[in-house]
Amino acid sequence: MKIKKNSFLSNFKSISFAIFIALIIRSFIAEPFNIPSGSMKPNLLVGDFIFVSKWSYGYSKHSLPFSLPLLPNKILSKIPDRGDVVVFKTPEDNRTDYIKRVIGLPGDKIKIINGNINLNGQNIARKKMKDFFDNDKNTSLKRIRKYKEFHDSISFDIIDIMDNGMADNTQLFEVPEGYFFVMGDNRDNSRDSRTSEVGFVPKENLIGKAERIFFSHNGYSSFYEFWKWHKSIRFSRIGKKIE
Repeated sequence: MKIKKNSFLSNFKSISFAIFIALIIRSFIAEPFNIPSGSMKPNLLVGDFIFVSKWSYGYSKHSLPFSLPLLPNKILSKIPDRGDVVVFKTPEDNRTDYIKRVIGLPGDKIKIINGNINLNGQNIARKKMKDFFDNDKNTSLKRIRKYKEFHDSISFDIIDIMDNGMADNTQLFEVPEGYFFVMGDNRDNSRDSRTSEVGFVPKENLIGKAERIFFSHNGYSSFYEFWKWHKSIRFSRIGKKIE
């Protein structure tokens, strides 16, 4: 009996230590997320699994599991760069995880005019690219206009489904200190800072920066259907840096 008891205690300690290390990594180093919607197409697809760096913008209670209120304020806080793809808790409920791109920094003035971004009085340049073919499992095959937008020293692709969409013309937004203006790359299919449901994102709600895709599948097969994996896994996306 003594041997069994010692074995049980040893296993319990090992498992507890492993869980503790996993929580430390998840809270302060990196956390995995999956992409459930198409708001960041064409750069992130439904079925992408990504790593998010937790150190990029500092730590708050939202860095911890279940947003445990152990950190009263943001510590080691850093400002995102314009164009960063960030994961955050929505200000609406402080529970739901969203992923969007930072477009406006504190002090910026932003207005969307006919689908184009006007930032601090200057129109953001964009260039027409080859169309994006959307073959998401939940939609029929669509051909969508794709553009490359140029922000400061970076550029990234966006898609524009329609003219005169609901958020293609907006009021003038002035980003308050300590807040950020975010948008989805799928401009006509994204709940973001253009809507009252999301609005400006406070720095305390930033969880981290989306860094890399570590797995991706198109959803056409279940986990147990291993004979279909070769058609479902998007091998070309695995390891891809998020830009």
